Amino acid sequence: MNLNILVVDDSAVMRKMIIRTLTMCGIGIDSIHEASNGKEGLALLDEHWIDLLLIDINMPVMDGMEMLNHVRSNPETRDIPVLIVSTESNEQRIASFYKLGASFVHKPFTPEEIKQEINRITGMVA
Repeated sequence: MNLNILVVDDSAVMRKMIIRTLTMCGIGIDSIHEASNGKEGLALLDEHWIDLLLIDINMPVMDGMEMLNHVRSNPETRDIPVLIVSTESNEQRIASFYKLGASFVHKPFTPEEIKQEINRITGMVA
């Protein structure tokens, strides 16, 4: 199975690093879409079939937590696997991501960490 992925991060450089990492780690990819904040990300979710979300937390306009809450409250998107990719270090905040069914990887990350989490949350075979 190849994935349609949405990468949401306010840093264009970080989005490019994540996308390069995704292509390096050997997971099957059909398409990758990019958004610079949660509001743009939600608009892209309305326009495209997405199998996996990678979301930063600290962003302007709409942060990742607000986007995650919107995704989980919408019956059409609530089951999409979500990987939070962030520098967030507050353990209570990280626990709140897990409560909403998201996984979490700290920046900086390795291709192995990203691949392992994607395989785990999507059910793909490594």
